[in-house]
Amino acid sequence: MTRIDKNPGSGSHAVEVRGLVKHYGETKALDGVDLDVREGTVLGVLGPNGAGKTTLVRCLSTLVVPDAGTAVVAGYDVVRQPRQLRRTIGLTGQYASVDERLSGWENLYMIGRLLDLSRKDARRRADEMLERFSLTDAAKKVAGMYSGGMRRRLDLAASLIGRPAVIYLDEPTTGLDPRTRNEVWDEVHRLVAEGATVLLTTQYMEEAEQLASELTVIDRGKVIANGKVDELKARVGGRTLRIRPARAADVPDMARALSEAGLDGPAGSQAVPDDGALLVPILSDEQLTAVVGLLGARGYGITDVSTYLPSLDEVFLAITGHRSASAGDGTHGGTNDTNDKAEEVAA
Repeated sequence: MTRIDKNPGSGSHAVEVRGLVKHYGETKALDGVDLDVREGTVLGVLGPNGAGKTTLVRCLSTLVVPDAGTAVVAGYDVVRQPRQLRRTIGLTGQYASVDERLSGWENLYMIGRLLDLSRKDARRRADEMLERFSLTDAAKKVAGMYSGGMRRRLDLAASLIGRPAVIYLDEPTTGLDPRTRNEVWDEVHRLVAEGATVLLTTQYMEEAEQLASELTVIDRGKVIANGKVDELKARVGGRTLRIRPARAADVPDMARALSEAGLDGPAGSQAVPDDGALLVPILSDEQLTAVVGLLGARGYGITDVSTYLPSLDEVFLAITGHRSASAGDGTHGGTNDTNDKAEEVAA
């Protein structure tokens, strides 16, 4: 099989979705979703449980037929050209999809043959992927005997057998230990460096920041925000200016001076006496310049000035009203998407 490196007719976007709708009874799993994924990038799709992330992936991978809207992936319409599309994409879901009765090598060889690789090419490709994912020593072991991390690596290897141009990773690190999770992250970076396009669904803010070029946040089946990580952070809370004076005792007076000049931001300056610094909400570069200029003109000695954006966890909470999984119990144990439960019942 020849890899499709260029997407026919899709311009600079490998994935284009407009008004995608999917209902399961009374449940609106997807309610008019729009999104674009640029070629050779990672789009992170964030959302709480029940947001519709997995349903979106299933529609885009032809496993589920949407009720309305359009989706074009690698130049192919997901409804009208499903057979062509399936040869262009790879999918790694929340749970391992390999045959547990076959060995790791047999799973990969079988998938290669299903993708119309010759016997020779399927054998070679299986060997390559086992080595790439550090599974060579377990090649002849039955997949049902693999650890959770090994199964996830085998599943990812299986999704890459056909050298897909577009790869869907649906919460790929759910339940993985930190070491295996980092290995998956390294592999995603390598895939993008080789020219692949990745759509990643996740609840983990650290994962999104590590991997995604841009983010789309969905909740209750609708897109509620999108943009680059820093753009979303700026949209939610703007920047915070941290000023450390030469004398910690000056912090209250500095805050008062900014307040009197109307430069303390909409929420007011916040003195942090125990840290000897002053935090000032900043909504523009002009305000930042004015704040520093005023304090300098008033004769306050400043030893350090820095700015920072809110964390992605704070952005997620502000946008969705839900805490992310990584802001909850601190684990990567996964739960099913509520909308996907509805899908399973409907099926």
